[in-house]
Amino acid sequence: MATGKDRQKQLAREHYERQIRRRAERQTQQKKVAVVATTVGVLVVVGGIFTAVAVVGGGDAKTQAAAATPSAPTSTSAAPSAAAGPKPYDAATGTCDYVADANGGPAKNVGMPPAKPDKNAKTMTLETNHGDIVVALDTAKAPCTVNSMAFLAKKKFFDGSKCHRLGPANFPMLQCGDPLAKADGKNQTDGQGGPGYRLAEENLSGAKYTRGVVAMAKSQAPGTTGSQFFIIFGDLQLPAEYTPFGTVTKGIEILDDVSKKGVLPGGMGDGSGAPKDPVDIKHVTISGKS
Repeated sequence: MATGKDRQKQLAREHYERQIRRRAERQTQQKKVAVVATTVGVLVVVGGIFTAVAVVGGGDAKTQAAAATPSAPTSTSAAPSAAAGPKPYDAATGTCDYVADANGGPAKNVGMPPAKPDKNAKTMTLETNHGDIVVALDTAKAPCTVNSMAFLAKKKFFDGSKCHRLGPANFPMLQCGDPLAKADGKNQTDGQGGPGYRLAEENLSGAKYTRGVVAMAKSQAPGTTGSQFFIIFGDLQLPAEYTPFGTVTKGIEILDDVSKKGVLPGGMGDGSGAPKDPVDIKHVTISGKS
């Protein structure tokens, strides 16, 4: 007679087989801009079996390492070659490197940011349907990221866009910046949109993802930062791979309130999804005033 322990082992094996199948499916899917989950490479105990799990779920493959562990959309794009760029900020010339995104993902193309960043940017204001979220920018440590965001804001790239992914209590972040997202729990391409170019990650040394930090989303490969960003309203244990470029100084309670409403059905299968209480970005302003 099969014991409870045997049944748990069987469930663990089936879970692992599903992960393998879904990982293969992801190779044929379009790219997804990513925020990795709170736990990467953690040891998960399933039925007495210790399994090293990289949490790499996706909107196209609703993988779960465990019921309480959020997964995240990830790109299957190959890492860009050094020759192709994008290169990090060049302090000698004071220039940034932005390269066309050759992966063919959906884009709202408004051109390419200037190579010479304006280092006077101090504040980013997100005008939303819930009120303003104000962010103090770390321009000195993330000049190319802030330059890109300022360029997109000036082009009204974010105007009328919707924040498409809200994390659960153990993954407290709101992801925005996909100008094509519908955030209705039905659109399978939410999280794929971008500006048609990419830039290198920066300000990663000692990066911490704590309450109020605003950072750029990316896929698994380096040099895949685009327009998507996430605002943290708790504390996340993330690897230092996502450019932190600012800290919320006003409006963080908006995310607290939105998170209490939960998410719409049809999300990632990990507790995250489009917020039930929609967060619409009406306009983004970046100014030199702090």
